Amino acid sequence: MTMMTPPPLDQQEDEEMLVPHQEFTEGPQPMEVISAEPATAPENQQVEDPPTFKYRWTIENFSRMNTKKLYSDMFFVGGYKWRVLIFPKGNNVDHLSLYLDVADSTTLPYGWSRYAQFSLAVVNQIHGKYTIRKDTQHQFNGRESDWGFTSFMSLSELYDPSRGYLVNDTCVIEAEVGVRKVVDYWSYDSKKETGYVGLKNQGATCYMNSLLQTLYHIPYFRKAVYHMPTTENDMPSGSIPLALQSLFYKLQYSDNSVATKELTKSFGWDTYDSFMQHDVQELNRVLCEKLEDKMKGTVVEGTIQHLFEGHHMNYIECINVDYKSTRKESFYDLQLDVKGCRDVYASFDKYVEVERLEGDNKYQAENHGLQDAKKGVLFIDFPPVLQLQLKRFEYDFMRDTMVKINDRYEFPLQLDLDRDNGRYLSPDADRRVRNLYTLHSVLVHSGGVHGGHYYAFIRPTLSDQWFKFDDERVTKEDAKRALEEQYGGEEELPQTNPGFNNTPFKFTKYSNAYMLVYIRESDKEKIMCNVDEKDIAEHLRVRLKKEQEEKEHKKKEKAEAHLYTIIKVARNEDLAEQIGREIFFDLVDHDKVRSFRIQKQLPFNHFKEEVAKELGIPVQFQRFWLWAKRQNHTYRPNRPLLPQEEAQSVGQLREVSNKAHNAELKLFLEVELGPDLSPLSPPLKTKEDILLFFKLYDPEKEALRFAGRLFVKALGKPTEILPKLIEMAEFPANEEIELYEEIKFEPNVMCEHIDKRISFKSSQLEDGDIICYQKTLTSANRDQFRYPDVPSFLEYVRNRQVVHFRSLEKPKEDDFSLELSKLFTYDDVVERVACHLGLDDPTKIRLTSHNCYSQQPKPQPIKYRGVDHLSDMLAHYNQTSDILYYEILDIPLPELQGLKTLKVAFHHATKEEVAIHSIRLPKNSTVADVINDLKNKVELSRPDAELRLLEVFYHKIYKIFPLGEKIENINDQYWTLRAEEIPEEEKNLGPHDRLIHVYHFTRDPNQNQMQVQNFGEPFFLVIKEGEALADVKLRIQKKLQVPDEEFAKWKIAFISLGRPEYLQDSDVVSNRFQRRDIYGAWEQYLGLEHSDTAPKRAYTTNQNRHTFEKPVKIYN
Repeated sequence: MTMMTPPPLDQQEDEEMLVPHQEFTEGPQPMEVISAEPATAPENQQVEDPPTFKYRWTIENFSRMNTKKLYSDMFFVGGYKWRVLIFPKGNNVDHLSLYLDVADSTTLPYGWSRYAQFSLAVVNQIHGKYTIRKDTQHQFNGRESDWGFTSFMSLSELYDPSRGYLVNDTCVIEAEVGVRKVVDYWSYDSKKETGYVGLKNQGATCYMNSLLQTLYHIPYFRKAVYHMPTTENDMPSGSIPLALQSLFYKLQYSDNSVATKELTKSFGWDTYDSFMQHDVQELNRVLCEKLEDKMKGTVVEGTIQHLFEGHHMNYIECINVDYKSTRKESFYDLQLDVKGCRDVYASFDKYVEVERLEGDNKYQAENHGLQDAKKGVLFIDFPPVLQLQLKRFEYDFMRDTMVKINDRYEFPLQLDLDRDNGRYLSPDADRRVRNLYTLHSVLVHSGGVHGGHYYAFIRPTLSDQWFKFDDERVTKEDAKRALEEQYGGEEELPQTNPGFNNTPFKFTKYSNAYMLVYIRESDKEKIMCNVDEKDIAEHLRVRLKKEQEEKEHKKKEKAEAHLYTIIKVARNEDLAEQIGREIFFDLVDHDKVRSFRIQKQLPFNHFKEEVAKELGIPVQFQRFWLWAKRQNHTYRPNRPLLPQEEAQSVGQLREVSNKAHNAELKLFLEVELGPDLSPLSPPLKTKEDILLFFKLYDPEKEALRFAGRLFVKALGKPTEILPKLIEMAEFPANEEIELYEEIKFEPNVMCEHIDKRISFKSSQLEDGDIICYQKTLTSANRDQFRYPDVPSFLEYVRNRQVVHFRSLEKPKEDDFSLELSKLFTYDDVVERVACHLGLDDPTKIRLTSHNCYSQQPKPQPIKYRGVDHLSDMLAHYNQTSDILYYEILDIPLPELQGLKTLKVAFHHATKEEVAIHSIRLPKNSTVADVINDLKNKVELSRPDAELRLLEVFYHKIYKIFPLGEKIENINDQYWTLRAEEIPEEEKNLGPHDRLIHVYHFTRDPNQNQMQVQNFGEPFFLVIKEGEALADVKLRIQKKLQVPDEEFAKWKIAFISLGRPEYLQDSDVVSNRFQRRDIYGAWEQYLGLEHSDTAPKRAYTTNQNRHTFEKPVKIYN
């Protein structure tokens, strides 16, 4: 599916989109404009299995590459040429951007397309299991010849050598590509083939569509929705109950796929919300809570609870004393672990697993003190409709990101929750209720953690026949497809060369079940009830039938369009209404004039009678002119219709007048009025008569209006009509006036002075030409006006642009607006801004352009005189913005551009303080210059203290900068630059002393015990030959000033390549730091394990949710 939206407003951090690559800043970039979901191919219409190929691309000197984008070598799959496209520093995002590209797209014939399933990966060269792999599928074509991930992985994670994605400055990319040939399926009719219809995708709403189809196919739920009270005065876009009723009615009775826009509008969502992929489970909860609230006080109150609510009991029971604590809780769905569980039963076993509270983790029992206890959960009752959310998404602490669990996970067609003598049930459970469930629907997620596609397999009647609901398309499927193929795990592709001893090509199945809906057998008849028209309110039936009739009428109109001609009729009244208000150039906007829909075979005179009836102008007083598009792109009345043309049919006339062969005929209706304003017969028109249109300009009011039209003689002179023009303008009879011809306005305005003494013919005036006129100004009073004459006013109108300026520090808030000209130079613009801000020196203004798609400032500011005109500043791909961001600099911009600014964090030697300093020096300066500059800004512990500059990244020290290194190539965007005094002990190292890295770390008890997470400020420490850990610990404690009680809890470990080896006080530390064959000194360090007391990033409590998503909100 394809997303066609506006760019969102604030792109979420970590948000992932599947997009064709486009470059944001210099060129086209509809990054947020295309869906986060792959275009799903109709699997049941495959012609053959996909030929597949795995391509590996090793890129050396990765971090030193200066190119913005890089293509791999070409490779062949399925007879087609492919290559990988990478943006090493991100496609104007702080993530690596990675795409699959059709290598020969520019030479392929018009209309080409090919379909591929593929995955792209950045290989983890230390731990293969942490390789980041994302898969998708796409129909490649001339418009979208590449497809992939703009935000594949964060640059900070990629460029951190300890993470394993960049080893010896080498990055390894893998692409697995499978090409499928598919047949054309656009003519497929879901209703005809299956009896059901799909839901249209608004952009990224497939997750919602799959949930809505599931809820709709629970008839009891549908009936309850129909019975929610609504009235004929409600509007679906403002009422969730009515919008849902309308949607369900259309799903039940429509022959075509149904739109969801009314429903999302009723949620209070704007367009952007429809293009954000959310979490199905969260939407389900929010929607059900909202409906539950709306059902209160109605005949269907309590339906949500009745269908979906179950209860479980949390208990803690002491082992050695008679004490038990219980708490009853309700649930609408259950989250089941996938990782480490082979099937649903294993997940339930884990859910009710008993935890022992003993040792340091004893339970504080009321009146009994600390006691050994067991803790667990048991179910009191299950609901008639059981919704199981499978935890396919979990947080990986090692990678600091969400990951998708694609492990194989089985689920049965029948689920028996009374198994093993009711092992899941609490003592309070009603054992008379048989908890045997049958599978109703399987919601599937295809893709990775950062995006993908949702669809559902549903058994609407619980028969053996399954149906796949994939947005607009509904297909019949067998049970294997709905169950086994959605278990996940790995799949082995058939070998392409069976004669060779190839290793079978296995790939992870990224399509797997994400949510299961079971219906209890004993409640089946009640839940799967009949729902027919009598369940639908009368007003709703009437409203929806009327909507359907209107839709059918429009459809019929569209089908019969070839039998009709639309005639658009412009009159003097339209010109008077539009000129000077809505338009300034040419005469009229034809989309805003009266239109008539006339059958083509009817005679033109029949149309004239329609006009007489509608506009009150008798047929004999009507004269129609054809419009013509001139070579200079203006559009003017060209000639009156001939009598023989008026005798033709409407269709014949359209073909004569309209070379573009569209269904429209545009005419100008000339009506002559007498002194009493009653219509007269049109005057005789000869070749000598020219129809001219006149506009009047007032320089004082800066206003233009339509003055009227006149017939003039070709050989006559403007002087002959001056009295009439003066009268039309209501000027004094002796007023001097100037005349100008409006010739064209594209690409530039052309408006020339008319010599009143020569004939109209000599001035090359003809039918339909426009003359603009005004009072003659003296040279003295010309200076009183901004735009004293017609040409200057039209030039102004053509190029005027109101620009909204925002401070770069507050990029969301408009600060002030200025009316400027698109032709203003760089200097003109900054002078106007400086003047408005009261700044004497305009060169201290720095401007930044606006990104129309991300709605944020572009990454790079505009260089001094780096663009020619304001129009260049506002241009963004094929759009024009009206926003600019400004900064006020402390030095002129030309001077600043010759300097390099570095942000340096200075760590004081004896005080617990860090000060951030901006060091601004010429680009050819060295690190030594930075340190000398810094010495003048900071307080040193003693005057002769020496400083050094470090590169710190993810709480590790990666580099001590040599004093002679040029600052031009130092990047402080991703790495922290830290300055500190060099301790005296480091200056006097003995021959056997060793300088080692010391880092803080912690481990999450729920994760692999070998995984460490660094935090805090790293530092260097000198260790002596033969020095025991006990002595080293004393020095560390003193250095960090940690109280004894707190430091006693710390553990010390030698850590190599992320694996901790805990040390005893008697261990000789220097013995551990002997190996020198390891990449990067930061990979061997002394680790201080203790709790991180600094404020942490707030991770979502729901570990089943994508961290990049906005929360789902329904506002109404």
